[in-house]
Amino acid sequence: MKCNREQLLLYAVTDRSHLGEKSLYSAVEEALEGGVTFLQLREKHLSDEEILAEARALLPLCRAHNVPLIINDSVDIALAAGADGVHVGQEDLEAGAARQKLGPGKILGVSAHNVAEALRAEKAGADYLGVGAMFPTGTKDNVVPTSPETLRAICEAVSIPVVAIGGVTGENLPRLRGCGMAGAAVVSAIFSQPDCREAARQLREILASIVK
Repeated sequence: MKCNREQLLLYAVTDRSHLGEKSLYSAVEEALEGGVTFLQLREKHLSDEEILAEARALLPLCRAHNVPLIINDSVDIALAAGADGVHVGQEDLEAGAARQKLGPGKILGVSAHNVAEALRAEKAGADYLGVGAMFPTGTKDNVVPTSPETLRAICEAVSIPVVAIGGVTGENLPRLRGCGMAGAAVVSAIFSQPDCREAARQLREILASIVK
């Protein structure tokens, strides 16, 4: 499965630390039912074996909703799970090496913070870019927010889709109108909400009105 621009509209990134008593599976199921179009499994506090088990459990659920499942950082886990691809940051496996390990048929997402990184990632074989953090975020420490102007410059510089990430909420999303992004990636805006289904539904509605 390769991704297209439309599938990146509402990109959910998991974080079980937000879920309380709710299981990751049930939270993801709610989010998918609410309209999530893309899913990244990102669990920094689990072992590789636990992440692999979660990926194998979530894959049929994602398939049922025709939503790609991406694994954060680890090409090996993505391949072992049969997931649709991997997302790597600038500090992780280099994009060209990730593409080589993944092969041509899987999705490769790469984080970028400026036009130079974006162009380098596109040349290395990235299918989409995650740009941010757009706003202050609890998932990453000591991050300098990326300006809407930088997001717009990256969107104009590359031919692959761009997703805004980092501290994105329904309240601040309108500030990114007109930047050219394909969608937004969210963590707490879905997974820390009492009703993941309704949170996803509202975010998708907002994004549909912003992304043209």
